[in-house]
Amino acid sequence: MNHSLGMAIETLVAILLMLTIGYCILLNKRLTRLKADEHSLKAVIGELITATEIAERAIGGLKLAVRDVNENLGSQLAAATQMSDQLYKQLGEADNVVRRLSKIAIAARPVTNPDAAAAPVAKPSPAKAVAAAAEAFSERRRSNGLGSNGIAA
Repeated sequence: MNHSLGMAIETLVAILLMLTIGYCILLNKRLTRLKADEHSLKAVIGELITATEIAERAIGGLKLAVRDVNENLGSQLAAATQMSDQLYKQLGEADNVVRRLSKIAIAARPVTNPDAAAAPVAKPSPAKAVAAAAEAFSERRRSNGLGSNGIAA
């Protein structure tokens, strides 16, 4: 009985050892797959880090470009505003000049006979023309359009 009990124990140990070897083979296959996955995961992580660095550099470049564009746009907007104000003032002065010129032209027209067919009866009145020119000159002088030496600024 001693001998058959020892044989049963030896057989049981042999079966358990074969199961352990089979399980070790299974674990080895799984570990091999895990290592392969680890290598591919490391490659993916490396690519992700590279892409992140490239994106950070691109974002830095975009920030610089936005800052430059913002500065240029601000200065161009300020220049456009100044030019708009200057043009508005010049249009106002041009309107005054046109009004004064029209007064001079009206004063320099010859006097016509209403009964005649728009034929001039008398010569234009030089006194009226001179008076209108003097009035236009004094208006311009009041609006500070001429310098103190009488030459247009």
